[in-house]
This record gives sequence, structure tokens and C-alpha cells, in this order.
Amino acid sequence: MIKLLRSKIVWAFSLMLLVLLFGVIGYKTISGFSWVEAIYMTIITVTTVGFSEVRPLDANAKVFTVFLIVTSVFIFGFALSVITEYLLGRNSLQILKKKKVKKRIDSLSNHVVVCGYGRNGMQAAERLKEYKRPFVVIERDKEVVEHHEDDALFIEGDANEDEILYAAGIERAQYLITALPDDAANLFIVLSARQLNKNLFIISRASQITSQAKLRLAGANKVIMPDKIGGDHMASLVVMPDLITFMDKLSMEGEHTTNLEEVEIEDFTDQIDCNSLRDLDLRRKTGCTIIGYIEPDGNYIINPEADLVLQPKGKVIVLGRPEQIRKLNEMFQIG
Repeated sequence: MIKLLRSKIVWAFSLMLLVLLFGVIGYKTISGFSWVEAIYMTIITVTTVGFSEVRPLDANAKVFTVFLIVTSVFIFGFALSVITEYLLGRNSLQILKKKKVKKRIDSLSNHVVVCGYGRNGMQAAERLKEYKRPFVVIERDKEVVEHHEDDALFIEGDANEDEILYAAGIERAQYLITALPDDAANLFIVLSARQLNKNLFIISRASQITSQAKLRLAGANKVIMPDKIGGDHMASLVVMPDLITFMDKLSMEGEHTTNLEEVEIEDFTDQIDCNSLRDLDLRRKTGCTIIGYIEPDGNYIINPEADLVLQPKGKVIVLGRPEQIRKLNEMFQIG
């Protein structure tokens, strides 16, 4: 609709310009006016302001003036209606879009709230989209929101304000990722979010090492330093390049899935009797290998024994090729 109106506006302005050129050339040719006089006569004629003529008009000039007035009234009226329609239509469309976004956000629960749509925030959003996790982005830059409004659900505003966090459904959210470049801003967001949702799992970005402890004290569950991770990664490529490259391959996307998967034990209990890792027998059934186990209290066990007793709230980390991971998900209706 907006594109159609834009094309009408271009057409309307073209007609207006054509009328002005027609008037200037007409007065120049018919009455022998100078260019300045012809422009003056055209402007006062099409705008109907009522100023006097440059000089008395003969019969031909009067006929031309009548024709120019009638033509300009219709064309300028058409242009005004198109511009008005465009402005009202655009405002109405924006209102409808905001209502639609609000309705979709209000229907979300256990979603992720991402604060900031810069480099890190955008990467987090892209990753969440790949895993089909519902999320809402809070971004204060209007241009950024308008440019990416089709890529995600956006709330325009400052994430430091409780009203904006409520608009993003913070009380129903499961995770919050605050990826702003300013540590102080991240700190205030963590404080506000923790007060509004005690059960929220908060992941915060930090630029300074000294900010890590403060962010954890404010309520962040995890604090990530992108610059430190990037530096460590580059140094590791020098010290043990093949190992790091192999680890990178594990987390790469391939055929709509990854080579690693995290599965809750509860996903298996309805289909098999899983008292131990041996009972799962995932290697034979799917080709995937269990490389880790997460106990309900958060303790990590690397390369667990086959006789490890499983608990309903625990999780297993499995390794496999994309097709094996897909077979695992399909077999146990995971995801």
C-alpha cells in the first residue's frame, strides 16, 4: 500500500512540475514576457493569491490564464489528496503494526528478552532465531528499529525503564540478554530486571573486568566479555589451531541443526526406562554419543560413565553429525 502511494506521490509531483513548466513557457511564448515575469505570472496564477498582473493581458493570454488556473486547481488538488492519503496511511499502518507486535508479545511466555540490537545483540538474536526460540528485542534507536522491524519483535525505548521491560513481557520471560556496550547501562538493566522477575536467568555483557563482580552482585547469572573471548580464541588458534578449529566445527550450523544438542532427561522418561546412561542407548538408536551430563544442581560431568544414575531434572549433552542430531530429535519428539 505504501509503495503504491509513493508512486502516486511521484506522479503527482511530476504533474505539478509539468504545470509550472507549461505556464512559464506559455507566458513566455504568448505574451512575450521575460523569464522572470513568466515565472512570476505562473506562480501567482496557479496559487491564486490574487496579485496583479505584470502588465495588461491580451485575449490570448487571458484564455491561457483561465486554462492554466483550471488545470492547476485539479492537479494541485490531486497532489494534495495523494500527499494527505500517504501521511495518514503511513501513520495508520504504523499504528496497526505496533498493535500487532504488542499482541504477539503479550502472547509470549518463557521467551527471551534481548536488550540492545548492536553487533552482539544482533548475533544473539540470529542464533535464537536459528533455534526457533521466541524473543523480543528492546532498542532505543528508532532508525535501527525501522530498518530491522521485519527481522524480530521490537520494543522501541530505553531498557532501563520498567515500563519498557514490562512491554517486553519481562515478568513472563525466562531469559534476559543485555548486550549494551556500556557496562553501567547493563548494570541498571540487570538491577531492574531482577526486581521485576526473581526467577529470570540473566546474561549480561561486560566490557571491563572490574564490572563482572558488580553485574553478578546486581543479579546477573552469567557475565560474558566478548572482547576477552575473542582474544582468547585468536591466541588459542596460535597455540593449538587444529583443536580450536575442530571445536568451531562442532558449533557450526549444518542442514538446519548443529553437531551438539542439550536434552533433558524428562524428554526420554515417557518413552524408555532410563535409570542410567546405558539404558538410553543413544549410540545404537541414533548414532549420537553422550559426552556430558548436567546434574540438577548444575554440576557438570564430562564424559560420564555408562552406569551413571540419571535424575529427572538432569540433562545430557550429545555429540553427533547433523543427520544424527535430527534423528534424535525426531525419535524423541524433541524441540
